[in-house]
Amino acid sequence: MNFDKEVDARGLTCPLPILRLKKALAEVSGGRIVRVLATDPASIKDFEAFTRQTGHELLHQGEMPDDTFEFFVRHK
Repeated sequence: MNFDKEVDARGLTCPLPILRLKKALAEVSGGRIVRVLATDPASIKDFEAFTRQTGHELLHQGEMPDDTFEFFVRHK
């Protein structure tokens, strides 16, 4: 999937991956896509809740072979 900005939050625990995403979304305009890489298993529920509460769109979430979680979020 194509994306406009990438955030590497690997090694960070809650709430830092969400805070990094929030900062990245503030730096891009509406409709742009941010890719986030994270290793904290809690990120899955955190990203679902964040996008539900803020109106941003969680396009994809998945786990890569190296136990890294990948999220694609579209700015509302």
